[in-house]
Amino acid sequence: MSILKNKTIIITGASRGIGKAMAIRFAKEGANIVAASKSLKGHPKLPGSLEETVKEVQKAGGKAVAVQLDVRHAEQVENMVKAALQTFGGIDVLINNAGAISLTPIEKTSLKLYDRMHFVNDRAVFLCSQAVIPHLKKSGHAHILTLSPPINLKPKWLKDYSPYTASKYSMSLLTLGMAGELRDAGIAVNSLWPKTTIATAAIEFAVGDKNMLNLCRNTDIMADAAYEIISTPELGLTGKLLIDEDILRDRGVDDFDKYANNPQFKERLYPDLFIG
Repeated sequence: MSILKNKTIIITGASRGIGKAMAIRFAKEGANIVAASKSLKGHPKLPGSLEETVKEVQKAGGKAVAVQLDVRHAEQVENMVKAALQTFGGIDVLINNAGAISLTPIEKTSLKLYDRMHFVNDRAVFLCSQAVIPHLKKSGHAHILTLSPPINLKPKWLKDYSPYTASKYSMSLLTLGMAGELRDAGIAVNSLWPKTTIATAAIEFAVGDKNMLNLCRNTDIMADAAYEIISTPELGLTGKLLIDEDILRDRGVDDFDKYANNPQFKERLYPDLFIG
């Protein structure tokens, strides 16, 4: 029996992309999914919705509840926690996946945009993690996993879009801090980041364009890597800023061609931000 069978996993930003892929991956292991996102219905320009995620989770063999959540608002985070407890009776894993991105320098980043990135990125990690910690302490398999990068201080990652970089590095610092703080409570805390760009709406609309999707891996690699992390028992893996390909190689995976979003471009994959 899978270690995730009947475990309850909260995933923010679960309506599409990496969050949706993780929800389906964990559902195949029999997990209960609390799929949270800003809107229940679909976006006019983007594929996917929470309703679709829930249907696909159920089709994959898991149970799911959809929760409308704007991670900037504490009362909505509390409602998400209440929904998880009322539906499934406990919480075992939190995936901090929701994010906001703008690759703009300080001079071209409005205060509104700066606040949005920090509220949706690092502040949300603090808010969501704080809300679930009392319940994770009751779990025998407690994990917090945040999608944030290794802390790379090379000037190229700082000079052109430091407002975004600061928000993502703050997420990683929170990971390292919580790992130490929560070790004695038996809660593993890690971060995960892709080695290459991943075919998501963020790449198509915020970083590059539709053509750039050819140079990406698909979302399955992040879902598989996340599974390896949160299925690690007890505190066998904690306090790490992990890369998807590295953790999968460590767990015995050697075929990465299957993750190419366009197999014709599998040798030309584009490195993600903060890598190298």
